[in-house]
Amino acid sequence: MLAKLKLLAKDTVIYGASTIIARSLNYLLVPLYANKLSTFDNGVQTLVYANIALANVLFSYGLETSYLKSASDTLHRSGDTKGYFSTAFFSLLVTSTIFAAVMAFFSASLAEFIGLGPREGEFITYAAAILWIDTLLVIPFAELRLKRKALQFAAARIVGVIAVVVSAVILLIPLNAGLPGAFFANIIGSLVSLAVVVPLLRDLRPFFSFAYLREMLRVGLPYVPTGIAGLLIHLIDRNLLIRISAPDIERIYGKGYHASDIVGIYGRVAAFGIILQLMIQVFRFAWQPFFLQHASDPEVKKLFRYVLSISTVLTMFVALAATFFVPDLVRYHYGGSFYLLPPEYWIGLSVLPWIFLSYVFDMVSTNLSSGILLTGNTRYLPVVTFTGAAVTGFGCWLLIPFAGMEGAAYAIVAGTIAMCLVMAFYSLRVFPNRYDWSRLLVLLAAGIVAVFLEKGIDVSGDELLPVLLERLLILPLYAVLAAGLFREESMMVLVRIRKRAAGG
Repeated sequence: MLAKLKLLAKDTVIYGASTIIARSLNYLLVPLYANKLSTFDNGVQTLVYANIALANVLFSYGLETSYLKSASDTLHRSGDTKGYFSTAFFSLLVTSTIFAAVMAFFSASLAEFIGLGPREGEFITYAAAILWIDTLLVIPFAELRLKRKALQFAAARIVGVIAVVVSAVILLIPLNAGLPGAFFANIIGSLVSLAVVVPLLRDLRPFFSFAYLREMLRVGLPYVPTGIAGLLIHLIDRNLLIRISAPDIERIYGKGYHASDIVGIYGRVAAFGIILQLMIQVFRFAWQPFFLQHASDPEVKKLFRYVLSISTVLTMFVALAATFFVPDLVRYHYGGSFYLLPPEYWIGLSVLPWIFLSYVFDMVSTNLSSGILLTGNTRYLPVVTFTGAAVTGFGCWLLIPFAGMEGAAYAIVAGTIAMCLVMAFYSLRVFPNRYDWSRLLVLLAAGIVAVFLEKGIDVSGDELLPVLLERLLILPLYAVLAAGLFREESMMVLVRIRKRAAGG
C-alpha cells in the first residue's frame, strides 16, 4: 500500500510540476503581448481565448474522463484498451472536424455573437484550428495518464508551451506579425505537442464501436455542464465586460476607449493573479493524495483543521504582499525602456486586490472539498460550481455598467465567496469539523484594513522609499498577528522548519 501511495505522490509531483512550468512559461507572454499589441488587440485575444477554453469542453464532451474510466476497467479485465482508444479518438476526430468547420464557416457571425465585430471573424477561424488540434490531443494525453507515463505527458505539455513562447517572440518582435502572429504561435505549439504524442497513434486500428461510444458518453456528458459552469466563474467577466456600453466606458474611463480596450486591459492585469493561482494549484496537487492517505488517521479532523488554517493564512499573507508590491513592479521602468505592462494598462491595476482576494476563498474551498470527496458525496460539487457561476454572472451583469473592470472583479470575489459558503455547507454536513472561522475572519479583516490604509499612500517621487519601508513594516506586523492568532499552528511550522534546517 505504501509503495502505491509513493507512486501516486511521484506522479502527482510530475503532473503538478508540468502544469506549473507550463503556466509559468505561458505567463511570459503577458508582457510580450502587452508591449507588442494594442489594448484593442489584447482585448480581442483575451476574449477569443476565454471562449476557446469554454469551447474546449464542448469539443471534447467529457470523453477524456470517460475514456480513462472505461479503458481502466478494461485494462484490469483483459489488458486490451485499443478498442476504446480507437473509438474515442475517431469520435473526437470526426466531431471536432465538423465543429471546427462550422466555426470557420460562420466565423464572422460568431465574432459578433461574442461581442466583437465581423472583421474579427479571422481570429475565430484561427481559434477553430487551435481547438481542432487540441481536441486531437485529448485521448493521447489521457492514454499517457492511464499508462502512468507521467514524464512523457509532462514533456509533451512543456515542449508545446516552449514552442508557443519561442514562436510568439519570433513572430511578434522581428517579424512584426501582430495579433495573427499570437494565434499562429499557439497553433504551432499545439502541433508540436501533437508531434510528441504521434507514437501513441500506432495503437489506432480501423475500429469503431457505437456500444463503446454510448458507454463513454453516459459517463462523460454529465461533466459538460459542470465543466462549463466551472470555467464561467473565471471567464464570464470577459464575456460580459465586452458588452459594456460606450456611454458607460466614457463615464468611467473617459474618451478614446472601446469595449475591446477595456477587456484587453482587464485581461492583462488580471493575469497577474497567477501568483496566487500557481500557489493554489501546487497545494491542490498535493492536497488530494494527502487527505486520501490520512483519511483513517484517528485525529484526521484536527489535521484538516490545521491544514486549512495554515494554508489560508499563508494565502492571505501572499495576497497582501502581492497587493502591496505587484502594482509597483508593473509600473517600474526596467532599464528605462521596458514595462511589464505599459502605462495605458495602469487604469486597470485597481482590480488586483480583488483578484488576489478571490484566491483566498478559492484556497478555503479547495480545503473543504476534502470532506465531500472523502465521503463520496460528489453530487454536491455541481451545485457548488453552478452557484459560483450564477453569482459571478449576475454580479458582472449588475456591476460592470457602474464600475467597469472593478465591477467584474467585485463579481469574481462574490462568486468565490458564494462557492466557499456552499462548499462549507455541504462539506460540513457530510464531514463535520470545527474550523477556526472566527480567527480567520479577524485576520482577513486586518488584511483588508491594511490594504485600504495603504491605498491612501502616495508612491510618487521622493516618497517611494518611505512607502516601501512602511509596507515592509506592515507585512511583518501582519505575520506577527497571524502567529498570535494561530499560535499552535505557528509552533508546528517553526518546528518543521528547524528540523529541515538541521537536515532532519
